[in-house]
Amino acid sequence: MSEPVLPQPPTSQPAAPPPPPGSGSGMAWYIVALVVGVLLTMLGGSVLAGGIAAAVVAARQNAGDGYFSTRTAELSSSSYALTSPRIGGFTANDAPSVPFDVARVRILAESTTGDDVFIGLAPRQAVDDYLRGVAHTEVTRIDSEPFRVLYRELGGTETPEEPGDQTFWTQSVSGAGEQELSWSVQPGDWSVVIMNADASRGVSVDVQAGIRSSLLAPIAASLVITGLVMLLIGLPLIVLGAVGIGRRIGGTPPRQGMSAASAGQPPVGGMAAAGVMPAAPDEDRPYPAQLTGYLGPLSRWMWLVKWLLAIPHYILLFGLWIAFVVTTVIAGFAILFSGRYPRTLFNFNVGVLRWNWRVGFYAYSALATDRYPPFTLRQTDYPADFVVEYPERLSNGLVLVKWWLLAIPHYLVLSAVLGANGWWWGWGWRGSGQWDADGARVVGAGISLLTALVLIAAVILLFTGRYRVRLFEFIMGMNRWIYRVAAYAALMRDEYPPFRLDQGGMEPQRVGTLPAEAAGPSARATGQGM
Repeated sequence: MSEPVLPQPPTSQPAAPPPPPGSGSGMAWYIVALVVGVLLTMLGGSVLAGGIAAAVVAARQNAGDGYFSTRTAELSSSSYALTSPRIGGFTANDAPSVPFDVARVRILAESTTGDDVFIGLAPRQAVDDYLRGVAHTEVTRIDSEPFRVLYRELGGTETPEEPGDQTFWTQSVSGAGEQELSWSVQPGDWSVVIMNADASRGVSVDVQAGIRSSLLAPIAASLVITGLVMLLIGLPLIVLGAVGIGRRIGGTPPRQGMSAASAGQPPVGGMAAAGVMPAAPDEDRPYPAQLTGYLGPLSRWMWLVKWLLAIPHYILLFGLWIAFVVTTVIAGFAILFSGRYPRTLFNFNVGVLRWNWRVGFYAYSALATDRYPPFTLRQTDYPADFVVEYPERLSNGLVLVKWWLLAIPHYLVLSAVLGANGWWWGWGWRGSGQWDADGARVVGAGISLLTALVLIAAVILLFTGRYRVRLFEFIMGMNRWIYRVAAYAALMRDEYPPFRLDQGGMEPQRVGTLPAEAAGPSARATGQGM
């Protein structure tokens, strides 16, 4: 059976709606404001997160005995002494001491044989001189999971003098029972020694190490304040830039011949009018978020390098999505109190989704064109477009629940069918083909159904030079579902997205809608591809 022929874009495609007067003036300043705002927000968010983490660590430190401690470990050796590797991290012996505790180390040790135990800390060179020619053991590594101690045995024939009689120790304690050595970290090259107090052979002790720093709280406070200041500057810059850009790129006017609900009028009567239930879509009209794409001539091999060619877009989209989240939150508060989505923010956010779709259509959401996507939020003559009709009114109540609670059914469907990382296929199953020993879910390595179909289409294209039309239509239906849910979850419409896979490069034309010729340029760019 022969494949259907896809409709082609008009040879003289009408231009997108002209931008508002004066749209070019000042655009560069708003772009700069947006870029600076995104960078400050990213950096400020990271610094704030680091400050919060430091505050949590400081609180945990102060909640106990003031130290972060290891679990107790048994260390034993048949030699005369146990030594640590170099500690301190500061090797300049002539470095000046600081007037406060950068960090304080605590070592607790108790003999497992009942002998008196000695703990001493001294410069590394002094310890090496003391134990020269003496058999001793250096603890090189302690693993916690699973617990394991690694030693390095250093031979010798000499018998050491009792450690308590030596005068080179910087800090030392000795005696029966548990002994505690506490030391404020200072510049230098240091070593810790644990021995029997009488310098006899055979050392076996239970040891616990701990560390604390009085700088954690000040560092946490500084990071939190710095992060908040950066956010207080960055977030308004993002909103300022988005408002200015949204005003200058303009928007798409509501299509003619649509119902009041489609044009954004609030539903009349019932629970929907009270903002308790979502507005149901009219089955006789297209959904007001419309995604389109024309399948164009394709190179056999270019899809192999599109990931590289699209990197500039990915970098810009990363910043644009940060701005998208910020402006969506701002729009949510505006809808909550006024019932209106600020038009300039709406234009900007639709532009971000449009840009994202163009890049996806070019790259690995469809691989359906070799024409490089434009670097703009505006509508253009590019063979992929996304349009959302602006709603004049939105429900004040739905804004609180539709993006998470009401959209859950769609999230579940999309995660099951389109979700990456094998969420549903990896329940309790390891990517290597093994069940998790404790029965917990292990997400195996996998790709989404959408990605798999696009890769299948790419392989067919590589060997045949053709993109299978029915496969393209199905892929377009998947993307259309995703973007409808994205528009709904981003608070752009109150109409609940339909649970249907409208396939084809063009939006389906239903009863009660005008023909494409009468619906304007945006409608001519859409239609059914079957």
